[in-house]
Amino acid sequence: MYILGMLLAMQIRFVGFQHVQSGEHMAVFLLMQVFYFLDWVKYQLNDTNVWLYISPCTGRFYSLLDPTHAKPHIPIIASVSEHQPTAWSSFMFDYHILLFLFPAGLYFCFKRLSDATIFIVMYGLTSLYFAGVMCHSLYFAGVMVRLIFVATPAICLISAIAVSATVKNLTSLLRAKQKVPQTGSSKGPGSSKASSKVTLDQAQPFQKNGAIALLVGVFYLLSRYAIHCTWVTSEAYSSPSIVLAARGAHGNRIIFDDYHEAYYWLTQNSPTDAKVMSWWDYGYQITAMGNRTVIVDNNTWNNTHIATVGRAMFLWMVRIGGGVYPVIKEPDYLVNGEFLVDKGVSPKMLNCLMYKLCYYRFGELVTEYGKPKGYDRARGVEIGNKDIKLEHLEEDYTTSNWIARIYRVKPPTNRL
Repeated sequence: MYILGMLLAMQIRFVGFQHVQSGEHMAVFLLMQVFYFLDWVKYQLNDTNVWLYISPCTGRFYSLLDPTHAKPHIPIIASVSEHQPTAWSSFMFDYHILLFLFPAGLYFCFKRLSDATIFIVMYGLTSLYFAGVMCHSLYFAGVMVRLIFVATPAICLISAIAVSATVKNLTSLLRAKQKVPQTGSSKGPGSSKASSKVTLDQAQPFQKNGAIALLVGVFYLLSRYAIHCTWVTSEAYSSPSIVLAARGAHGNRIIFDDYHEAYYWLTQNSPTDAKVMSWWDYGYQITAMGNRTVIVDNNTWNNTHIATVGRAMFLWMVRIGGGVYPVIKEPDYLVNGEFLVDKGVSPKMLNCLMYKLCYYRFGELVTEYGKPKGYDRARGVEIGNKDIKLEHLEEDYTTSNWIARIYRVKPPTNRL
């Protein structure tokens, strides 16, 4: 049937031999051959001897199409911070005035349609979201924080078109020569035309003054945008995630280098064959900087290993662990839909391993003047249990700012 259809299509004048010369049609022909070859193999062999597997789309792809897919089905994807939906403040923080120049750039592109402008418009506006409010690139950028870079090139190009067209129009007003009206009496129907020319010529100085003011405003906004980009680059995107920075009460910069401190301690004080159980976020860092083997790392291909570690932890780890081990129920760790660590903490949360490891000996620490011992500054509450006892673990090292803590597994007791 394919050969017959190809021969019939070749009878059409503008099709001709394209069916046998173009790669698109030959690709379909090859796919048909593969399909019928597999069908012939299935006919020759038993069904049990024929096994064909095509891997499905990954969870990240489904999360792009449906932002709510990952949370109930694949919590490990939703647990990654850069996979979270983008807040509107992030758009303003990263794009600044480009958010306002982008619609203007689309207007100028549609005003002067060409192959180049159509390509740019299709790049930034391929499909609509929320009744035509957001473009395709912005949709993906809104679904995941990490995909905000997808929209960045399109927004920069289209915003640059808006700035270029605006500056070009304003400079054309400045270059326009002022016409000097001719003096003399004018009578008849031509007098009204002469008076209108005089009025337009008299309005040109005001247009030039307005153009100068608008040009100054444009360059001022661009300079503020450059300053903002420099500040964002230095403050938000220059510090590695392993080093935490903050501002003190007097504006001085404070560096928290606890992770380096903990990894260096691991290198110097732990056995070379030690196995480290941490959350997968820190797997590559411990392997590279601590030179120790980890149970789970950032290569999240084995969900069972990650779920096993998640059985001992809470928050997102509870959801990930519950995806493999149904015995873990997230509502058991919640109080009125919230994760609490103060006196209202749930019994499951109070007895979970991660709560004990985080707040072991924390009740002896004064974190802020005028606050009781064991006050959690991050959550603004006093912890619920200040007398935590460990049975199978012992504390080995705690960094200077109590950000990273290292525990050793006690040797098992002899059994009678």
